[in-house]
Amino acid sequence: MGAILVAMAKHEDSGRIADIIRKSGIGEEIFLCDTGSEVLRRIEDMEVSLVVCTRRLKDMGYEELFDYLPSGVSMLLLTKNTETELFSSNIIVLQIPFKTGDLISSIGMLVPLVYRRKRKRPALRSEGDNDTIDRAKRLLMDRNNMTEPEAYRYLQKNSMDMGRSLVETADMILALI
Repeated sequence: MGAILVAMAKHEDSGRIADIIRKSGIGEEIFLCDTGSEVLRRIEDMEVSLVVCTRRLKDMGYEELFDYLPSGVSMLLLTKNTETELFSSNIIVLQIPFKTGDLISSIGMLVPLVYRRKRKRPALRSEGDNDTIDRAKRLLMDRNNMTEPEAYRYLQKNSMDMGRSLVETADMILALI
């Protein structure tokens, strides 16, 4: 898990790119840099997973910066010129102008999975909700000669088909008695 560094000669351009990345939820730690030497200082002080930069910074070009990057740090180069023979195969290139979705997709491929948005865990069911589901399963098993997995799958499928929670579906089945 590492930070994302956005390095561009113009600070306002870096800020716009950083805002897009923040809004996407990909990276939690995003830092702006104006120079290649600032990028290298930050890499010494913290764990960095990605550098997003343009071809020319205030003090060095992207090639020189790439040569100094540790092996675990990826580079996404934003440039107008995309002649492939100019770039190393280890540098991902995104042509300017680009769509926001293209930028997010490119960064998403380069940033480790740990950094991606975390899925919310479903809320744990209460004891009463579990009891309701168990009673509905038992009813289905008794009346329809189902096994427990079949009864549970029946509840699951019907709840998804009707757009209701598992507990609501179980309540509906028990109400039909």
